[in-house]
Amino acid sequence: MAVARTKSAKDRPSYRCTECGWTTVKWLGRCPECQAWGTVEEYGAPAVRTTAVGRVSTPALPIGQIDVRTATARSTGVDELDRVLGGGLVPGAVVLVAGEPGVGKSTLLLDVAAKAAGPEHRTLYVTGEESASQVRLRADRIKAIDDHLYLAAETDLSAVLGHLDAVKPSLLILDSVQTVASPEIDGAPGGMAQVREVAGALIRTSKERGMSTLLVGHVTKDGAIAGPRLLEHLVDVVLSFEGDRHARLRLVRGVKNRYGTTDEVGCFELHDEGITGLADPSGLFLTRRDQPVPGTCLTVTLEGRRPLVAEVQALTVDSQIPSPRRTTSGLETSRVSMMLAVLEQRGRISALGKRDIYSATVGGVKLSEPAADLAIALALASAASDTPLPTNLVAIGEVGLAGEVRRVTGVQRRLAEAHRLGFTHALVPTDPGKIPAGMKVTEVADMGAALSVLPRRGRADAPQDGKDRR
Repeated sequence: MAVARTKSAKDRPSYRCTECGWTTVKWLGRCPECQAWGTVEEYGAPAVRTTAVGRVSTPALPIGQIDVRTATARSTGVDELDRVLGGGLVPGAVVLVAGEPGVGKSTLLLDVAAKAAGPEHRTLYVTGEESASQVRLRADRIKAIDDHLYLAAETDLSAVLGHLDAVKPSLLILDSVQTVASPEIDGAPGGMAQVREVAGALIRTSKERGMSTLLVGHVTKDGAIAGPRLLEHLVDVVLSFEGDRHARLRLVRGVKNRYGTTDEVGCFELHDEGITGLADPSGLFLTRRDQPVPGTCLTVTLEGRRPLVAEVQALTVDSQIPSPRRTTSGLETSRVSMMLAVLEQRGRISALGKRDIYSATVGGVKLSEPAADLAIALALASAASDTPLPTNLVAIGEVGLAGEVRRVTGVQRRLAEAHRLGFTHALVPTDPGKIPAGMKVTEVADMGAALSVLPRRGRADAPQDGKDRR
C-alpha cells in the first residue's frame, strides 16, 4: 500500500508559474514568488529523461575565426532609428517595439518598411489589427509606397509563415504580435501561451533565414510591455516608443540591445504627413522672446547620450483657497515640492507657501533627472519675485535639501550643446571641466549664490557670490 500511495503522489499533476518557474501542488491565482497574477498553470509530473549525444550542425571554431560579415547592420533608411539600433538592423535580429495606442508605432514602421525595401531586400508588412486597405491609405498619406514592399492582413501564424515562403523578405514587420495566433495552441490571441508560440516561431524563422524582424507589442496601463516577460528575453532588441499624444515629440528609447548601447534615444516629430526624425529637436522645447519673462529658466537635459535644451516655466498667483494648488506638467511633482521647500528654508523666500504655483515644460518634454533642479528652483524664484532671469542663461545642477548645488554627469556635453545654440551664460556646480570658448560659466556652490542672478539680489547679468570662468 505504501508503494501505491507513493506512485499516486508522483503522478498527481502539479502547478507551475509561467513567469518565474515556481511550482506548487495546488492552483493559486497569484504566484507567491514573483507576485504575478494569473500565471500559475497546471502541468504534468516531470518525467526523468536523458538526452543522447546528437549530431552537430556546425563545428565549434575559435572565436577569432568567426565570420562577422553576416552580422553587419543594414540601415533602415531612418537615421534616428538607426541611432537607437546601433547602426541599423542586423540580419536575423528580432526587435520588439512597444508603446501606447496612438503614439505612432505603426506610422513609423510603415515608413521604415518602405525606405528599407529595395530590389535585393524585399519587405513584408503583416497587419493583424487593420485591413490591407486601411494600411494602404496610411501609406499614401505618408508617401510610403514601394514596389518591393508587400502587404498582407493575417491573424493566423501558419498563414504568416506561408507568406514568408512566398515573398522571401529580408525584413518582416508584424503589427502586432498580440493579434496573431497559432491553431495548434489553445487560447485566444494575445494570451501568454499564444504570444510565446508566435514569437518563438518567428524568432526561429528569422535566425534560419537571416531575416530581420520587427514585432509591435502592446503595453499595459502601467506602461510595461504586455505578455510574458519571457518575450523580452527572447528578442534581441527592445525599443520603447514614448510620447504625449497631445504633443508632437516622440522618443524611441532602447531598453535592451544585443548589438549596441541602450543609452541612445531617437527623436521624432509626429505630424499630419507622417513621422519624421529630428536631428536637432531642441527647437521644440524653447520659446524665443524679444524680452525676458519672469518665471522662465533654461536647462540642458540628457536623453541617453543626447543633450537637449529645455525650458522650465513657473507661475505663482494669490491663492483663493486655504490649501494652495500645486500643479505640474512635464515635471515630477515631488522634485518641484522639494525645490519649494529649499527655496523657503534655504533661500528665505517666504512668499511661495501661500500662493498657487504652476510649473511646466515647453514642447511636451519630460524632465525627471536631478540636473534640472537648479533650473526649476530659479524659475520658481523668478516667478515669486516677478523679475526675469538674464537672457541667454542656462542652469544645470542638482539641488540638495541643505541648499547645496551638486555635480551632475555630462556637464561638458551639456555646455557644448548650449553654446552651439547661442547661449552665452551658464550656472553650473563647481569644477565643471573644460568650458567652450566664448561662453561665460559661473560656478555656484549653493542656492544663495545661484539666486544672486535675480536683480533683487544682485546684478542681473552675473552672480556676485559665484565663481566666474571663461
